[in-house]
Amino acid sequence: MSAEQWDISADKITRYENPRSVIAEGNVVLTKTRTSEKPKKQKAKDAKGWSSLLDEGDETEAKVGGTAAEKTVAETVTVTETLTSIKADWLVYDVDLGTAKAKGNIRIAIGADSLSAEEGTVDLNRETGTFKHATLLNQGKDLHLEGRTIEKTGALTYHIEDGWIITCKLRDGETAPWSFAAANADITEEGYAYLKHATFRVKDMPVLYSPYMVLPAKRERQSGFLFPHISTSTRDGFGLSLPFFINLSPSADMTIYPDYMANRGVMAGLEMRYALGIKSKGSFIGNYLQDELSDPSEVEYYNDGNYTHTNQDRYWVSGKVDHDFGNGWISRLDIDIASDRDYLTEFKSGLNGFTANNNRYLKLFGRGLQEETNDQRGNTFKLLKTWGGMSLESQLLAINDLRIDTPSPTPLWKMPSVAFRGLVPLYDRGPNLSWDTEYVDYWREEGVGAHRIDLRPKVTSKLPLGNYLQGSASVSARETAYQIQEYGDATWSDDTTKNRLLYEFAAEIGTTLMRDFDFSGRDVSGGSIYGFNHALRPFVSYNFLPEKNQQDLPSFDNVDRRQEENKITYGINQFFSVLGTKPIPPQAPRPATGSDLPAAVSPPTEQEYERQIGYFRIQQGYDMRSEADWEELQPINVDIGILPFPDTTFKYKTDYDVNTSEFTLYGAEANYRNSRGDSLSLDYRFVKGYSRYHDELATTETVDKIHSIKFRGQTRIYDAFSVMYSLERSLRDDLTIEERYGIRYQPACWAVDLVASTKPDDDTLMLIFTLANLGSPLGLNMGGY
Repeated sequence: MSAEQWDISADKITRYENPRSVIAEGNVVLTKTRTSEKPKKQKAKDAKGWSSLLDEGDETEAKVGGTAAEKTVAETVTVTETLTSIKADWLVYDVDLGTAKAKGNIRIAIGADSLSAEEGTVDLNRETGTFKHATLLNQGKDLHLEGRTIEKTGALTYHIEDGWIITCKLRDGETAPWSFAAANADITEEGYAYLKHATFRVKDMPVLYSPYMVLPAKRERQSGFLFPHISTSTRDGFGLSLPFFINLSPSADMTIYPDYMANRGVMAGLEMRYALGIKSKGSFIGNYLQDELSDPSEVEYYNDGNYTHTNQDRYWVSGKVDHDFGNGWISRLDIDIASDRDYLTEFKSGLNGFTANNNRYLKLFGRGLQEETNDQRGNTFKLLKTWGGMSLESQLLAINDLRIDTPSPTPLWKMPSVAFRGLVPLYDRGPNLSWDTEYVDYWREEGVGAHRIDLRPKVTSKLPLGNYLQGSASVSARETAYQIQEYGDATWSDDTTKNRLLYEFAAEIGTTLMRDFDFSGRDVSGGSIYGFNHALRPFVSYNFLPEKNQQDLPSFDNVDRRQEENKITYGINQFFSVLGTKPIPPQAPRPATGSDLPAAVSPPTEQEYERQIGYFRIQQGYDMRSEADWEELQPINVDIGILPFPDTTFKYKTDYDVNTSEFTLYGAEANYRNSRGDSLSLDYRFVKGYSRYHDELATTETVDKIHSIKFRGQTRIYDAFSVMYSLERSLRDDLTIEERYGIRYQPACWAVDLVASTKPDDDTLMLIFTLANLGSPLGLNMGGY
């Protein structure tokens, strides 16, 4: 049972009988309380045995006739809780009508809502009221409202006249950094704020006006407009993007992106996401534009951008899905379809551009999109099953061909491919048998395809070389069979049934030297270092694959052309690590259960760890073929990594050709980030490039020349101000792909970004606002931040 009642206290209370009323003056407190009785369980004092100590066995023992001393004794306790409190300097309470009028320092607390006002009238029965010069706070939603008049229309609903709203916390007397002012506003129980004649203000200055506006004024996912993205571009003209977020369910949502560009028209964008669990989720994104610039009469547009498309209907659809069916079955879906080869490079930036979507996919799925310059875009569906050292993978592959003059043959599709792989020991401590088998149905619209089966069993055994050397040897056979198909106007002049048998032998011998060094210090990751580990592994390996004429075979991928090999590779791998201990994060205490035993020992407060801080790998091959296509000494491969701190890395790779005394490949990558928000990244690449013809394979091996640099930096320069700069440049072509400058001002509760972007065919200036608890553009760090 429970009962509710109102209680009043004050410095002076006067009661009247006609009409029945109460006048309270000075430190008035009017509270609504609820008193209820709740059951309480306790053990009888003479209960004994493990069952009583563990809070177990009551029900069981009662059923089998346990003693009364071992049974639960039921009791009740009286609980009083405060539902609503009203404080004021003066208050009159009408007993018959159930209303109260209050003046001076009014404070009303109802759940998470807190309301203050100069004067007001309250209906205590319906818990509604009207308040003058009032302020409403909701701690759960970080909601702050002020108005000339605030009317409480329901349990958690309000109507505001001549007021403003902000969705972050403010200190007493603090001026709102931003706010939405409105002539009339309604706050719903679901957390929406409906504003009429609304203006967005920075401090007290109006910036934007809207006759009607809806704000999702709560922390939980809520449907409503995200803040707009404003830009101006020499190519696209004035731009305005106004995303609208729709909360479909606790596990699904969608965002609509209407993107207006003065010189091009309106691009319609849509993103849909769902999450059934950590391993089962999906995201799909689509854009469509009826492009007014994509017209043959726009000569300057085509010349400046070096564009090749002629279609005005332009679109891009992408998506990724992960699904866990249970029992070891999982699937992966990747979709990437564009209307033309220029689309992804032309619309690379923006809230729904290539870069933003690629970052979202990387964050959500751990895999991103193909390079935006790739004009043969793969779309795949994979189904994978793993069990007992074996795996079964099936795949469908379709190609979105964006090449201008599509030559013959057209791209290959896999319709489908099925791969079965595994490894099992032949007997205890003996050789292992592994296999890699694959069936592929290669289909294409125009050209030669085939059904291909590739079987590759391999036996691997350890070599008995004593305690100081480790070695292994393997021998494998590879049978590849083809049933050749002709598609379109293509013809195959040879037999339609082909096969190839290859044998391969490989061996490796090495040793591992390790030593721990005593060292004391503090780790930047929060631990305490007590040691340093250095591991050194020199090795020598040998690979042999006999020469085989393969000119009569079709060529689809690297399985169809296996280069003759008779090569020794030697090298040294080194790894460096620190050893230490770090505190174990405190865990919230678990509620006691009947199965909890008294703790015999205290839980550990530290745990040991090992963190790699660097590596150095160097190797070179020696080609022993009698008629090698190139020199016997292969390039020296060097791979260096330095990881001094968890958020700082430096990596360098290079290939040095000892025959021509030149570097044929090198690349440097550096990344740094700190807790203050400063970051720095550098990516430098050089590939000399070459083209080489192999007679026995009847194929040409081509490596494109690359010489490029990418740089990005961001730092906070003063308090709430930070700046950023990024550069993407092709050193091979002496061309700047894109250069960006940005400045961000981010005090509490909001941020504004001003970003300038320069491309060979376009200059863009973007202004982006982000407001606390009103949603940012899908977690994007604005302006490249």
